[in-house]
Amino acid sequence: MKDQTFIQWFFKSTLRKESPFERILVHTVLIVTCLIALYPALRVLTISLRPGNRVLSTTLEIIPPDASFENYKAVLLDKDFLRWLWNSLVITCSTSVIGVILASTSAYAFSRWNFPGRTGGLIFLLTTQMIPGVMLLVPIYILAARLDLINSWVGLVVAYSVTSIPFSIWILKGYYDTVPIELEQAAMIDGTSQIGAFYRMVLPLSTPALSIVFLFNFMSAWNDFVLARVMLQQEEMYTWPLGLFRMMQQFQAQWGMFAAGSLMVTIPVMTLFMASSKFLVSGLTLGATKG
Repeated sequence: MKDQTFIQWFFKSTLRKESPFERILVHTVLIVTCLIALYPALRVLTISLRPGNRVLSTTLEIIPPDASFENYKAVLLDKDFLRWLWNSLVITCSTSVIGVILASTSAYAFSRWNFPGRTGGLIFLLTTQMIPGVMLLVPIYILAARLDLINSWVGLVVAYSVTSIPFSIWILKGYYDTVPIELEQAAMIDGTSQIGAFYRMVLPLSTPALSIVFLFNFMSAWNDFVLARVMLQQEEMYTWPLGLFRMMQQFQAQWGMFAAGSLMVTIPVMTLFMASSKFLVSGLTLGATKG
């Protein structure tokens, strides 16, 4: 009886109309939280705009009085920043596309067919996500060395794809389970094949989940430093994390150029997130329940 009373009180308090004071309080907390989250990024912007002799200034002003874009010009003209960015884009986009192709087909098999080892395979894929990524550096490097894939985009793309596919399969498998199988059966009655039903019916309906998988693979490869540091040893093959790391020398740290480069590498990621923002919420939630 007490439990029922508590549940009734909870729902009544949740569904009741908010008072103006509560609304103001909630908005105030949200605004303060956003400011706290944005402040570190604003400090990076400040450092990127300061001249070299004032990089370590302790003032709290966001835009310094002598602000300039010299650090941005130095990164673009004096460093191989554009090459680092191009290398990262090629590797990241290749990893994302390959990961989506392999994960989408594998997840469809796990979702639609019962075969020996199906449950064990899913458990094995989930277990691989519990292994720390650092433990995979040695075996990945040994395999890449034996296959002559060191200092190549192919080796890094394969390594990124292998580590990201298991989690992508679990995401897509849960989403495919929510797609009615009757749609595929109706398409096959009309004359298409199983592959045709998958391509024409399931994939278009799974666009939100595919977008989430693409973003996950993209962010995993885009931000990686450790694996790229092991696999890439030639400077012309460096990705942007390795390139910015070169600015942190033993006796001199180029903080202004480092901050400028750090802000510029966010542009492709922000563009991708803004272009796919309409799929983010639906892709993260529609595969959570089956029905």
